[in-house]
Amino acid sequence: MTASRGGLSVFLNAVVRRPAVIGALVPSSPLLARRLAAVVPGQGEPVVVELGPGTGPVTETISRRLGDRGRHLAIEVDTQLADHLARRFPRVEVVNADAARLDELLAERDIDRVDAVVGGLPWSLIPLSAQRAILRRSAESLGQHGVFTTFAYLHALPLGGARRFRALLEATFDEVMPTRVVWRNFPPALTYVCRRPRAGR
Repeated sequence: MTASRGGLSVFLNAVVRRPAVIGALVPSSPLLARRLAAVVPGQGEPVVVELGPGTGPVTETISRRLGDRGRHLAIEVDTQLADHLARRFPRVEVVNADAARLDELLAERDIDRVDAVVGGLPWSLIPLSAQRAILRRSAESLGQHGVFTTFAYLHALPLGGARRFRALLEATFDEVMPTRVVWRNFPPALTYVCRRPRAGR
């Protein structure tokens, strides 16, 4: 896993404090992080929003891909995790807030266009109404040319919550492409790459 020893300690502390919010036992693996960060444009000055960065394994990969380009907002609801991220990634704009407020958070920062939204949220622990709000606001921020990506654990795919979330993705975006399974993650996971928000979603 990409987390340093200190980062892992912060992560496990967050799991103990807020198990209903964190939703994972260990941080994402480097392979899953690279898969998620692959939607970040490799040229230009993109604006990237990361939802639920945790201790930052995906944040680190996005930051490497961006280099000195563009803007990178990482929205984390847990205060201690947000503080850890801000210390670890001084160039990232860490926002301690609920992802359901994405439209407000972007407006406060005069951002009217987002090129990629990378979702690391524990969707199965989020109420359906909040899932809809987050996806709707993500889609609105992207317009027709941006990309949304998130992941799902392989073992959970047959469950009702995962099926409902997949249906919600398909109701929000015209294209929802699942990727190959990342076996070197615990648990194994796949990602969804979503494009072209549907009108009237």
